[in-house]
Amino acid sequence: MPFRNPSLEEIRALLESIRHIAVVGLSPKPKRPSHQVASALQQFGYHIIPVRPAVDEVLGEPAYADLYQVPEPIDLVDVFRAPDKISPIIDACIARQVPAIWLQDGVINEAEAQRARDAGITVIMDRCIYRDYMQLMR
Repeated sequence: MPFRNPSLEEIRALLESIRHIAVVGLSPKPKRPSHQVASALQQFGYHIIPVRPAVDEVLGEPAYADLYQVPEPIDLVDVFRAPDKISPIIDACIARQVPAIWLQDGVINEAEAQRARDAGITVIMDRCIYRDYMQLMR
C-alpha cells in the first residue's frame, strides 16, 4: 500500500500539541532552507533543538551531533537530510520513542517511513512544516 500522509486535521492537531522540535540537518547558514524553516518555527513559539555534527550552536540553541545525545524530550523530529541517509535517524527515533517525524519536501523514503509507522511513530513525508503551519495555524 502506498504511503499516505495524515489528514490536514491530524497535521493541525500535531502542530498544536508539540513544543520541542529536533531539526536534523539544521544548517548554521541563514540562507539555507533548514535554517529559515527552523528560525520561523522558533518565532512561532516552538523550542528548536539543532541536530548537526561539528556545530556548537544554531539559532541560540546548543547543537547535538545526533538524536541520541539530545538530553531532553523530543516531540517531533524534522528531517532535512537526503532520503538515503534517514535510516539511522529512524533508528534513533524508534529507540527514543519519538512520537512524530516530519520528512521535509523531497525527503521521500517509503520503506523507512513505513518502518517508523510500524514502530508507532506518526510520519509526515514530502511536506514542508513551515508551509503547513502557515496554512493550518494562521
